[in-house]
Amino acid sequence: MDSILAFLGSIPGWGWLLIGLLLLALYDITQKKHTIRHNFPVVGNIRYFLESFGPELRQYIVANNREELPFNRQQRAWIYSSAKQENNFQGFGTDQDITSAGYIFINPALLPLKLAPDNPNYSNPYTAPGAKVIGLFHQRRKPYHPPSIVNISGMSFGSLSATAIESLNKGAKKFGCYHNTGEGGLSPYHKFGADVVVNIGTSYFGIRDNNGNFVMEKLVKLVEENPFVRMLELKLSQGAKPGKGGVLPAAKISAEIAEIRHVEMGKDVISPASHSAFSDIPTMVAFIESMAAETGLPVGIKSAVGKLELWHELADYMLETGKGPDFITIDGGEGGTGAAPPSFADHVSLPFVYGFSKIYQIFQKRGLTSRITFIASGKLGLPESAIMAFAMGADLVNVGREAMLSIGCIQAQICHTNRCPSGVATQSKWLQSGIDPALKSERFYNYIKTLTKEILEISHAAGYEHPCQFTMEDVDLAMGDNNRIQPLCDAYGYTKDVVPFTSIADLLKIRT
Repeated sequence: MDSILAFLGSIPGWGWLLIGLLLLALYDITQKKHTIRHNFPVVGNIRYFLESFGPELRQYIVANNREELPFNRQQRAWIYSSAKQENNFQGFGTDQDITSAGYIFINPALLPLKLAPDNPNYSNPYTAPGAKVIGLFHQRRKPYHPPSIVNISGMSFGSLSATAIESLNKGAKKFGCYHNTGEGGLSPYHKFGADVVVNIGTSYFGIRDNNGNFVMEKLVKLVEENPFVRMLELKLSQGAKPGKGGVLPAAKISAEIAEIRHVEMGKDVISPASHSAFSDIPTMVAFIESMAAETGLPVGIKSAVGKLELWHELADYMLETGKGPDFITIDGGEGGTGAAPPSFADHVSLPFVYGFSKIYQIFQKRGLTSRITFIASGKLGLPESAIMAFAMGADLVNVGREAMLSIGCIQAQICHTNRCPSGVATQSKWLQSGIDPALKSERFYNYIKTLTKEILEISHAAGYEHPCQFTMEDVDLAMGDNNRIQPLCDAYGYTKDVVPFTSIADLLKIRT
C-alpha cells in the first residue's frame, strides 16, 4: 500500500491532468447521450460549457434570442426542449417584436372548445389524422389516409447519415407519421416500419437504368417488395434550388449510396434540372397516371413556385381530363436541408406564403381543391407557422430541418461539406456513430408529438377540434409600422374552401 501511495505521490500535477483528460475522453467516446461529446472527445465539452451561459453572452454582447437565422435560438430551444421532454415554456411574456411586418396573430374564441370525455383527444392529446383520403377522387387502388397532419419532409440518405435516417424512421413509426425518402431513393434505413413516401427526382435514383432513365419495372418491384411505401411524390423542384437539381458531393458518396442510387463513386452527383420521362403538362400527367396504374398508389408532385403559366395549364388540363396528381406539395423558397448555391437559396422561388397562396387560388378557381391534398413545407415545424399553413388551405405539413434539429442538429450550416459535427448530415462513419438511433428516435418522437399537441391546443383555443377547420379570418398578420393588422384573406386575396369534417373520431375510423 505504501509503495502505491508513494507512486501516486510521485505523479506530477500535469500527469494527473493528462489522466483526467484521458478518462474524460474515454467517457465521452463511450457515452451516447451527447453526439458532439462522442464525436469530439474532451473539446466537445466546451460547447456545452459555452452554451450554459450563451444566452447571457448574446444578450449583453452579441445578439438576442430572436436574431439568428434560419432558425433563431428561441425556436431551436423550443425544438430541443420538446425533443428532450424538458420545460419548453417561457417566462415573463413574449420578447418578440409583435408589431413587425408579417407577425402572426391567431385569434382565440371567447369560449374555447371543451373536449367531451369520449373525444379521442381527451385521453390522447397527440392524435390528429389528416382530413382527406389521398387518391380517393382518382380511385387509386391503394388510397392513403395519413395518420398524422405533420410528417417528415423529403431528406435523402446521402444528404443525411444512415443513423439520422434510421432515427427519423423509427421515431416516425412510433408516432405514426410518414417518412419521405427525398430524391435519394429508398434505403435500408427507411425500412424500420414507418409509412414511406418515395420521392422521385430527375435522376430516378434506385429506379433507373445505367444511363439515368426511368425504369417502370424497377418502381413496380420496389413497391411490391416494400408494402410500407404508401405514396409516390414526383419532385419537379424544391425550395432551396428550383430548376437546379439536387447536388450530392463526391465526398459524401459511399459504396452503399452508390449501390442504392445506381451511380458511380468518386464523382459529384448532380441531378438534371428537368425530367427525361416527360416534357410538358400532358406527358407529365400521363407519367403520373401510368405510375398510379402500375403501382396502385396515389401519386403527387412537389415543387417550388415562381412562374404560374404552367400551373394554370396543369389546372385546366386536370379539369378537362379528370386526371392528374392526387396531392401537391408546395415547397417554400426558405426551405432547404442540403447543398445549394447561395444565389438559388436566397433569391430563386417564392417563400411559402406567397407561393402557396398563388397556387391554391389557381386550383380553387377551377373547383379542384376537394380533389387535391395540399401539403405544405418550408420552415413550418413550429405551431404558429403550421396553423397559418392550415388556415391558408394546407391539409398536411412536412417538416425537414426541424426534424434534424430534434435529433441533434446544431445549425452549423456545413451540411454540404461532409463535416457535420452532430453526425446528422454527413457520411463520415466516425461522426455519424455519435448518433444513437434508440435515443434520437425518441427525441424526434417527442418533438413531433409535442408539435401536434400544441397545434391541437391552439385549435381548441380557437374553438375548433381539428386544424383543417381554421379559416383565413382566424389568423391576422401585422402590417408593420402602420399599426394595422389584416386577416390572411385580405392579405392574400382569397378565402380558403371549407374542408369537410365531422370529428376526429370519424377520421380514426377510416381504413386504407
